[in-house]
Amino acid sequence: MPVFIAFSLTLCFLIETASSLPDLLVAPLFIYIGLGFAVISILGAFFKKTSEKIWCDLFASATLLVWFAYWKPLFNDDSPLFFIFLLYFVFMSAFVALFFVGRQHKLDDESFRQMQLIAKSNIAQPWAIMLGVLVSLELLQHYLLYPVMMTLLMLRFALSSCLESR
Repeated sequence: MPVFIAFSLTLCFLIETASSLPDLLVAPLFIYIGLGFAVISILGAFFKKTSEKIWCDLFASATLLVWFAYWKPLFNDDSPLFFIFLLYFVFMSAFVALFFVGRQHKLDDESFRQMQLIAKSNIAQPWAIMLGVLVSLELLQHYLLYPVMMTLLMLRFALSSCLESR
Protein backbone atom coordinates (compact mmCIF):
# COMPACT_ATOMS: atom_id res chain seq x y z
CA MET A 1 0.00 0.00 0.00
CA PRO A 2 2.61 2.53 -1.02
CA VAL A 3 0.18 5.33 -1.90
CA PHE A 4 -1.60 4.95 1.44
CA ILE A 5 1.68 5.03 3.36
CA ALA A 6 2.89 8.10 1.47
CA PHE A 7 -0.43 9.88 1.97
CA SER A 8 -0.44 9.07 5.71
CA LEU A 9 3.11 10.32 6.13
CA THR A 10 2.30 13.49 4.20
CA LEU A 11 -0.70 14.19 6.43
CA CYS A 12 1.45 13.53 9.53
CA PHE A 13 4.02 16.00 8.33
CA LEU A 14 1.42 18.64 7.49
CA ILE A 15 -0.26 18.30 10.88
CA GLU A 16 2.97 18.48 12.84
CA THR A 17 4.39 21.45 10.93
CA ALA A 18 1.24 23.52 11.53
CA SER A 19 0.74 24.01 7.83
CA SER A 20 -2.41 25.67 6.53
CA LEU A 21 -3.06 22.84 4.05
CA PRO A 22 -4.91 20.61 6.57
CA ASP A 23 -7.41 23.44 6.98
CA LEU A 24 -8.08 23.25 3.26
CA LEU A 25 -8.48 19.46 3.35
CA VAL A 26 -11.54 19.68 5.63
CA ALA A 27 -13.65 21.21 2.85
CA PRO A 28 -16.73 19.18 1.86
CA LEU A 29 -15.31 18.87 -1.66
CA PHE A 30 -12.61 16.50 -0.36
CA ILE A 31 -15.22 14.35 1.36
CA TYR A 32 -17.02 13.91 -1.97
CA ILE A 33 -13.79 13.29 -3.88
CA GLY A 34 -12.71 10.66 -1.36
CA LEU A 35 -16.14 9.01 -1.36
CA GLY A 36 -16.10 8.91 -5.15
CA PHE A 37 -12.76 7.12 -5.25
CA ALA A 38 -13.89 4.82 -2.42
CA VAL A 39 -17.03 3.78 -4.31
CA ILE A 40 -15.00 3.22 -7.50
CA SER A 41 -12.61 1.05 -5.48
CA ILE A 42 -15.44 -1.01 -4.00
CA LEU A 43 -16.93 -1.58 -7.45
CA GLY A 44 -13.52 -2.48 -8.87
CA ALA A 45 -12.91 -4.98 -6.06
CA PHE A 46 -16.43 -6.42 -6.45
CA PHE A 47 -16.13 -6.94 -10.20
CA LYS A 48 -12.45 -7.94 -9.95
CA LYS A 49 -11.34 -5.80 -12.90
CA THR A 50 -7.68 -5.55 -11.84
CA SER A 51 -5.52 -6.54 -8.91
CA GLU A 52 -7.08 -6.34 -5.44
CA LYS A 53 -3.90 -4.67 -4.23
CA ILE A 54 -4.57 -1.62 -6.39
CA TRP A 55 -8.18 -1.31 -5.23
CA CYS A 56 -7.20 -1.70 -1.56
CA ASP A 57 -4.52 0.97 -1.84
CA LEU A 58 -6.82 3.40 -3.65
CA PHE A 59 -9.65 2.73 -1.21
CA ALA A 60 -7.45 3.16 1.86
CA SER A 61 -6.09 6.46 0.55
CA ALA A 62 -9.56 7.72 -0.38
CA THR A 63 -11.10 6.84 2.98
CA LEU A 64 -8.16 8.43 4.76
CA LEU A 65 -9.02 11.67 2.96
CA VAL A 66 -12.70 11.28 3.90
CA TRP A 67 -11.83 10.45 7.50
CA PHE A 68 -9.59 13.47 7.84
CA ALA A 69 -12.02 15.88 6.17
CA TYR A 70 -15.07 14.53 8.01
CA TRP A 71 -13.62 14.05 11.48
CA LYS A 72 -11.07 16.88 11.81
CA PRO A 73 -13.65 19.66 12.38
CA LEU A 74 -15.15 17.66 15.25
CA PHE A 75 -11.96 17.70 17.34
CA ASN A 76 -9.58 20.34 18.67
CA ASP A 77 -6.77 21.50 16.42
CA ASP A 78 -4.14 20.02 18.73
CA SER A 79 -5.92 16.68 19.15
CA PRO A 80 -3.37 13.85 19.02
CA LEU A 81 -5.98 11.56 17.50
CA PHE A 82 -5.08 12.47 13.94
CA PHE A 83 -1.32 12.29 14.31
CA ILE A 84 -1.37 9.00 16.28
CA PHE A 85 -3.82 7.25 13.97
CA LEU A 86 -1.82 8.31 10.93
CA LEU A 87 1.38 6.95 12.46
CA TYR A 88 -0.45 3.76 13.38
CA PHE A 89 -1.55 3.35 9.75
CA VAL A 90 2.00 3.88 8.51
CA PHE A 91 3.55 1.39 10.93
CA MET A 92 0.81 -1.19 10.47
CA SER A 93 1.06 -1.00 6.68
CA ALA A 94 4.83 -1.31 6.84
CA PHE A 95 4.56 -4.26 9.24
CA VAL A 96 2.11 -6.03 6.95
CA ALA A 97 4.32 -5.39 3.93
CA LEU A 98 7.51 -6.57 5.62
CA PHE A 99 6.33 -9.55 7.62
CA PHE A 100 3.49 -10.94 5.54
CA VAL A 101 3.89 -9.84 1.95
CA GLY A 102 7.69 -9.95 2.03
CA ARG A 103 7.75 -13.53 3.30
CA GLN A 104 5.15 -15.23 1.13
CA HIS A 105 7.83 -17.42 -0.44
CA LYS A 106 8.20 -19.21 2.92
CA LEU A 107 4.60 -20.46 2.88
CA ASP A 108 4.10 -24.20 2.78
CA ASP A 109 1.40 -25.74 0.56
CA GLU A 110 -1.04 -26.41 3.40
CA SER A 111 -0.87 -22.81 4.62
CA PHE A 112 -1.35 -21.61 1.07
CA ARG A 113 -4.48 -23.76 0.66
CA GLN A 114 -5.87 -22.43 3.95
CA MET A 115 -5.25 -18.89 2.80
CA GLN A 116 -7.09 -19.62 -0.44
CA LEU A 117 -10.09 -20.91 1.53
CA ILE A 118 -10.12 -17.77 3.67
CA ALA A 119 -9.88 -15.58 0.58
CA LYS A 120 -12.84 -17.33 -1.03
CA SER A 121 -15.10 -17.03 2.02
CA ASN A 122 -17.80 -14.38 1.83
CA ILE A 123 -16.82 -12.62 5.04
CA ALA A 124 -13.26 -11.98 3.86
CA GLN A 125 -14.16 -10.43 0.52
CA PRO A 126 -12.38 -7.11 0.07
CA TRP A 127 -15.52 -5.27 -1.01
CA ALA A 128 -17.31 -6.39 2.19
CA ILE A 129 -14.46 -5.11 4.35
CA MET A 130 -14.42 -1.87 2.35
CA LEU A 131 -18.13 -1.38 3.01
CA GLY A 132 -17.44 -1.92 6.71
CA VAL A 133 -14.77 0.77 6.61
CA LEU A 134 -17.20 3.21 4.98
CA VAL A 135 -19.83 2.49 7.62
CA SER A 136 -17.25 3.02 10.36
CA LEU A 137 -16.61 6.54 9.06
CA GLU A 138 -20.19 7.49 9.82
CA LEU A 139 -20.16 6.14 13.39
CA LEU A 140 -18.65 9.18 15.06
CA GLN A 141 -19.25 7.97 18.61
CA HIS A 142 -17.05 4.91 17.97
CA TYR A 143 -13.79 6.61 17.04
CA LEU A 144 -11.73 3.39 17.27
CA LEU A 145 -13.88 1.51 14.78
CA TYR A 146 -12.26 3.14 11.74
CA PRO A 147 -8.68 2.11 12.66
CA VAL A 148 -9.87 -1.41 13.49
CA MET A 149 -11.63 -1.76 10.14
CA MET A 150 -8.59 -0.34 8.35
CA THR A 151 -6.45 -2.95 10.10
CA LEU A 152 -8.76 -5.66 8.77
CA LEU A 153 -8.40 -4.16 5.30
CA MET A 154 -4.61 -4.19 5.64
CA LEU A 155 -4.70 -7.85 6.64
CA ARG A 156 -6.91 -8.61 3.65
CA PHE A 157 -4.40 -6.72 1.51
CA ALA A 158 -1.66 -8.97 2.87
CA LEU A 159 -3.73 -12.05 2.09
CA SER A 160 -4.38 -10.86 -1.47
CA SER A 161 -0.72 -9.99 -1.96
CA CYS A 162 0.45 -13.39 -0.80
CA LEU A 163 -2.04 -15.22 -3.02
CA GLU A 164 -1.37 -13.12 -6.12
CA SER A 165 2.39 -13.45 -5.93
CA ARG A 166 2.41 -17.22 -5.75
